[in-house]
Amino acid sequence: MDTALFDTIFRDQNGEVVIAQPPNLTLSVWIGASLLQLVLTSEPINLGLELVAFVAIVIWALQEFFEGANYFRRGLGLVVFLVAIAHQIHSFLVG
Repeated sequence: MDTALFDTIFRDQNGEVVIAQPPNLTLSVWIGASLLQLVLTSEPINLGLELVAFVAIVIWALQEFFEGANYFRRGLGLVVFLVAIAHQIHSFLVG
């Protein structure tokens, strides 16, 4: 891969390569709500946790898309956003 292309995609404004970062608040909320869904399976609680998880991952994805450290992170935000929306549409259509 051309060095200039690599730098453009993966380096942030400080010249550091950024692929993964520690979870921020919205990603932590998504992780927590998703894990709690596995434990708390009663219908109203599980549905509420599903909503919290969905909103949190959409907010995280939009934050990454608009404010990501580099083009890779912005692209990751776009992909996660599209997958989250597609999953919700699929769940709605299937039942």
